[in-house]
Amino acid sequence: MNTPDLRSAACSTVTPEPVTPEPAAPEPAAMAEAFAPPGTDRLVHWLRHSPAQPLFRARAARRLAVLAYRRVTDRRAFGAQLDRLCRVAVPVSLPALEQALREGRPLPPRSVLITFDDADRGVLDHALPALIARRLPAVAFVVTELIGTDRPSWRQEAAFLLANGGQARAVSADGLPARLAQLAALPDPDRRRSLHELRVSSPVRPPRRQRLTPEQLRLLTAGQVAIGSQTLGDPELRRCDDDTVQAEIRTAHQTLTGWLGAAPTAFAYPGGGHDARAAQLLTELGYRSAFLADHRLNPRLPREALRVSRLTVDPGCDGAQFEAVLSGLHPAVSRWRGAQRLAGS
Repeated sequence: MNTPDLRSAACSTVTPEPVTPEPAAPEPAAMAEAFAPPGTDRLVHWLRHSPAQPLFRARAARRLAVLAYRRVTDRRAFGAQLDRLCRVAVPVSLPALEQALREGRPLPPRSVLITFDDADRGVLDHALPALIARRLPAVAFVVTELIGTDRPSWRQEAAFLLANGGQARAVSADGLPARLAQLAALPDPDRRRSLHELRVSSPVRPPRRQRLTPEQLRLLTAGQVAIGSQTLGDPELRRCDDDTVQAEIRTAHQTLTGWLGAAPTAFAYPGGGHDARAAQLLTELGYRSAFLADHRLNPRLPREALRVSRLTVDPGCDGAQFEAVLSGLHPAVSRWRGAQRLAGS
């Protein structure tokens, strides 16, 4: 196995073979909408061609972008995004970021780190070949209780059940995205109880979803995809009691260490939000980096090793949308819109 370049990753000039993507597991439109990263919209498209976009590109050159993908189903579309990254950015590895954090040394301008949340077989089948063809490193965060199973995550299951007649007393907001947010915001015992009510009341069961196995995790690491922890069961840690936070992180840490033969050093906060109790435990366990999902750029040397921001990316979005996310333009517009909604409520 080649030792990864700790400063930056090289992009090979390759023409990947045409690949016919495998059909994804069936998902209702409402479920896809609920989990969709920021999509193409006319405002962002217009701003890309306005004087604002060069300003955002110039600012992004002085930032670190950590990209968070959720599900890759089309190798060719994902590869096209990687090709664009190779032209406009400097892909870096997890060891490079962690070394920079340890030494207090900023990463090169235009640095980008690729990550995957809730990693499933799509990372192995579609993302890994595209990454290997370009000699690019990445990080895959896994929910350990799903490894070796064919179960959907609780968020995927809840979205499906809510879209197919499932009901729970504590979940009554209007619209699927709002109901999912309401479910995630419940104290963890109430979330688990509500999920049980959804299972009982829905007339259909969610589709199965093929997961990675421990052996396949080792294949990913051999392909320069580092494995990080996303806890045991992916609960919102801020809604959990102290014992649950300890159990979720420690159990996942011990399990991954046993599978990989080395302790993980990177962590993704479930739901993307920072939790101080989790950060303290991660420090005790020797983690060197932990990642949010807050749709923001970082300084080239992030201020806090256990609070690194990430940008949510749709692996199928077009080039204009991808550039708008990468430059920080889309995140800025999203925050402005959120502030406008709060001001009008």
